[in-house]
Amino acid sequence: MKQPILDALVAARRDKRAVVLATRLSDGAQSLIEGDTVTGELEVTEAIREAAGAARSADKGRTVEVAGAQVFVQPFNPPLRLIVVGAVHIAQPLVPIARIAGYEVTVVDPRRTFATDERFPDVALSDDWPDEALEQLKPDHRTAVVTLTHDPKLDDPALDVALKSEAFYIAALGSKKTHASRIERLVEAGHDRAALDRIHGPAGLSIGAVSPAEIAVAIMAQMTAVLRGSAT
Repeated sequence: MKQPILDALVAARRDKRAVVLATRLSDGAQSLIEGDTVTGELEVTEAIREAAGAARSADKGRTVEVAGAQVFVQPFNPPLRLIVVGAVHIAQPLVPIARIAGYEVTVVDPRRTFATDERFPDVALSDDWPDEALEQLKPDHRTAVVTLTHDPKLDDPALDVALKSEAFYIAALGSKKTHASRIERLVEAGHDRAALDRIHGPAGLSIGAVSPAEIAVAIMAQMTAVLRGSAT
């Protein structure tokens, strides 16, 4: 790997930016692809760009044939992150499930009696107001945001910021009636209906979940389906 490509890759990893490394297997020629920016000697054709996009989405490398040559595209994605708003009972099973699935988890709750190290050992905790916390955490396209408090004073500010971000999954706990009221408030806050369709509410797949652990599984399943592009 030549130095300019290595430097660009290191910088992207440091800044948590998604890039794809394309390597022609016959001679080792390489280019690093980040959006419309290409660093390297390998000509990046439309076929390589399409393969790079698919590899980035699947989080898995693949080989594509270009002009009779095999080109391997390898994604380097930022870490998956989950921001949980509300240190409530459902958050307690959701956090370890998400961590097992490879997410870096932050729990946000200004109510310090809820967000404690005893209830969430070895988990990043924020007692900032949810909108302030999300503005600092800067959700990107590898970030999921789930609100669990049922309290509009906490959930709505978090959703407001999340909807302005590239978060790949946004969900809010609550009944259909609660969600309808939530949508109306967010419309009044300036969000259009198309943007609000990004919110999964009630959060989680409809699997008849009842207990906190079952609801956490339903949320994690829906989050995975959205991440992997298999959500219906």
